[in-house]
Amino acid sequence: MPSVAGVRHRFVDLPALRVHVAEAGLDRADRSRPPVVLLHGVPQHWWEWRGVIPELATSHHVICPDLRGAGWTDAPPSGYRRPVLMSDVWDLLDALGQDRVHLVAHDWGALLAFELALARPDRVASLVSISVPHPWQRLTPRMLPLLLRAGYQLPMVTPWLGPRLLSRGEQRLPRRLLTATSTRPEIWTPEVVAAFVDVLRDPARARAVTALYRHFIQPEAARFLGGAHRDARLEQPVRVLVGAQDPLVRPADLDRQVSNAPRLRVVAVEGASHWVVDERPDAVVAVVRETVAAAELR
Repeated sequence: MPSVAGVRHRFVDLPALRVHVAEAGLDRADRSRPPVVLLHGVPQHWWEWRGVIPELATSHHVICPDLRGAGWTDAPPSGYRRPVLMSDVWDLLDALGQDRVHLVAHDWGALLAFELALARPDRVASLVSISVPHPWQRLTPRMLPLLLRAGYQLPMVTPWLGPRLLSRGEQRLPRRLLTATSTRPEIWTPEVVAAFVDVLRDPARARAVTALYRHFIQPEAARFLGGAHRDARLEQPVRVLVGAQDPLVRPADLDRQVSNAPRLRVVAVEGASHWVVDERPDAVVAVVRETVAAAELR
């Protein structure tokens, strides 16, 4: 397992899942401020936040779980649909004794984070979403290229082909996912790439990625753009970070004014593609701190 200075690790046994959790910062017993919970994307795990954790840990208790099927959390053959994935997070927070948290999430973790915040706004003090459209985004003609550019997902969702491409041989598919569109190719050293793709050599984890795309990522993205949450409201601060050089989700394509989320702001991050957390951890930390401060002032 890769390491980050000051991070402690433990495993939490939930009713149907053993979850690996990386933590840093304030002692778990400190209840004066809600913790910051970081939810990773795919094909990554808790170590995606290696550049963010040390800075946030100076002022907050930081909790980074490996979500179902990722990293060092169990990878069961099922459970990759929205209700179960949401229950995993709620059950984990209950087990950790956390009633209210600040959520920060990237990629599919951000889709999940929006669902969590919309379902239980009383438990989410603020939300920072990274590299996905927000759920009030209108589907317009200018977004059609987004659907075409997402064609890379097709092999991922194929039950036999996807796991083989992710786990066998040179693992070109997950390696390309991490490096092909990056604005900072120099950060993707062989060691960094290996930290994410090596765990996918476990067939169960490779199958989990395919199941996640089939049963959550693609259906959830369709629900968002189809207006499933068009009438939902979020009153807490929401920040939507998008890499200015992201080829999939472009800042100019996102609605900046959302009446159902009056405290939502879209933030374009220069020098970043889809991999904002890896490429510009400083920008992520700055926005998280601003969002947390906005929630605490309320």
